[in-house]
Amino acid sequence: MAKLSIRDIDLTNKKLFIRVDFNVPLTEDGSTITDDTRIVATLPTLKYVLSKGAKVILASHLGRPKGKVNPKYSLKPVAARLSELLATELGKTVPVSFATDCIGAEAEELAAHLEAGHVLLLENLRYHAEEEANDPEFSKKLAALAEIYVNDAFGSAHRAHASTEGITHFIKPAVAGLLMEKEITYLGKALENPEKPFVAIIGGSKISGKIDVISNLLEKVDTLVIVGGMAYTFQRALGVSTGKSLVEEDKIEMAKAAIEKAKAKGVNLLLPVDNILADAFDANANTQEWDCAKDFPADWQGLDIGPKSIAAIEAVIATAKTIVWNGPAGVFEFPRFAVGTNAIAKAVAANKSAISIIGGGDSVSAINKTGLADQITHISTGGGASLEFLEGKKLPGVEALTDK
Repeated sequence: MAKLSIRDIDLTNKKLFIRVDFNVPLTEDGSTITDDTRIVATLPTLKYVLSKGAKVILASHLGRPKGKVNPKYSLKPVAARLSELLATELGKTVPVSFATDCIGAEAEELAAHLEAGHVLLLENLRYHAEEEANDPEFSKKLAALAEIYVNDAFGSAHRAHASTEGITHFIKPAVAGLLMEKEITYLGKALENPEKPFVAIIGGSKISGKIDVISNLLEKVDTLVIVGGMAYTFQRALGVSTGKSLVEEDKIEMAKAAIEKAKAKGVNLLLPVDNILADAFDANANTQEWDCAKDFPADWQGLDIGPKSIAAIEAVIATAKTIVWNGPAGVFEFPRFAVGTNAIAKAVAANKSAISIIGGGDSVSAINKTGLADQITHISTGGGASLEFLEGKKLPGVEALTDK
């Protein structure tokens, strides 16, 4: 971790501007939070800074209000939930006030009179188009509210916005919160200095969003496992016809190049050897096991990996010392086609001697469904950000932080 974190500086009586990721799902009318996972994820940072006697200003985006005030995307319900969670976590009431805008007279007034140990939540940053435009004047107004900048929103770190990058030009030091620190530490170690054998499992429907991840990982891993819809594009690259399975015709050459690169690098590229085929994209479709070396029947499509593939993947995972998993092995929303994904989740959780890192919304919800989340070393909170990190890209929100 080459960047300063909240552990490295004196926070006593200091006013902190903490960029969090409170982009939580709400009911259609915007009145009730349906999943508070992202709020809960920031509690260790909040507990730490409050215990040090800091004055805490929190800022986040929520949804896509497109630069206009829209009550449907208000963070007001978050303030109420945060207050409840902090009271439970700290065993005492923590005052959480709410500013109806993130800049302007009211926000300035509330920030100016904020007391140590108290929290102020600002209204949705994206009510202002200047946030996503990374406008310097808007960044300056945000910076004027506090003395120290803290970024704890890894999920937004791949975007150069006013609250993730622009603000750091006007407020120093700019440091990582505990969640951000954890993300950088685990993902960084996996890519820079992984314990071997290093196994990466990349799944999901499309190769297009992950071709750079695959290319970068082929430089680092001992085994690369390809599952999910993208595996059918690889099978086509090997000359097997795949019926009605999801295939990106324009990415077959990319898949061929990845197969060649794996050979050249001496990486074990593990593709499915059998599949569960279905006669329709339907939870109750007819199914059959199918050998991947044979052309698929024309009207059938692969919706999950088969038992031989599962056994091969389990064997590889069992010997790994570093595991990165991003993307499901099948259409796991349908319980009958979640067998492969669940088997991977169980195998990753069962390997207690490995550092295991899971990223991407679908893999995370799969591990949560199996109830094994507490047995994973690190579950990444940033889908797009963790993918770009795995691609080897520099993340603007991380780069902007003050070096140690």
